[in-house]
Amino acid sequence: MKIAFATKDNVHINAHFGWASQIDVYDLTLDGYTFLETLTFGGELKEDGNEDKLEPKLKALAGCTIVYVADIGGSAAARLINHRITPMKSHSEDDEIEAMLIQLMQTLQGNPPPWLRKALRQDQTPKFEDAYIETEEEVTV
Repeated sequence: MKIAFATKDNVHINAHFGWASQIDVYDLTLDGYTFLETLTFGGELKEDGNEDKLEPKLKALAGCTIVYVADIGGSAAARLINHRITPMKSHSEDDEIEAMLIQLMQTLQGNPPPWLRKALRQDQTPKFEDAYIETEEEVTV
């Protein structure tokens, strides 16, 4: 699965989604991760109420499952979700991309939470058993 990170330095998750001039994309599997590319964005990216600046990012992130950010506005988060991309905020701008990738890989090897299992299956036709388990978890949570 493809995971994206809004970053200022290619090391930390330290950029606001709307203001990010670069987003690093990785491919994550059960066995490891591989850097794929750095997406770069130009123009006026500062907060100004201009929602049109988000469109190039949404298009560039097509196929990503999750995008990690330091912060994100409500409308940008909603637009990502509508594109089947889950926005996740880092705990701190000191959080490192590599540490998050390792943590995600370990989570996938164990018992991923329901939201992550659902994100992983977004392009697959659900099996009856999976739908039943997901419904059970939603009812009991």
